[in-house]
Amino acid sequence: MGIMEIVRNWNDKKKEKSETFKKMQEQDKLENMLLERKKSSNRRELEKYYKDKEEAEIKKQLDIIHKQQNKDNWKSNSILTKGSSILKDDRPILKEKNIFEGQKNMFMGHGSMFKW
Repeated sequence: MGIMEIVRNWNDKKKEKSETFKKMQEQDKLENMLLERKKSSNRRELEKYYKDKEEAEIKKQLDIIHKQQNKDNWKSNSILTKGSSILKDDRPILKEKNIFEGQKNMFMGHGSMFKW
């Protein structure tokens, strides 16, 4: 079996799976339409009301969760609560000698770097 046959078989399986999924989706859509048509308009309106109410409650709960997560993230990432400050003088880089000390400015006397 060559590479082309493997690729062809893989594409065929992918297409078959896609077509099966589309058929199942269409069948589900038709069943839902039939069920909705069998219901009275008042029942449909009542179910829509309950569904909207449930969605609003879910959204409210998610907002609370997102705010709590955001609050937790800010607390955990705070520089003040970590305890290790970059300004402490126990770091070796702060104790090294300045290598540029005593050198003259290399940009002085050359005029403007950006010539128009």
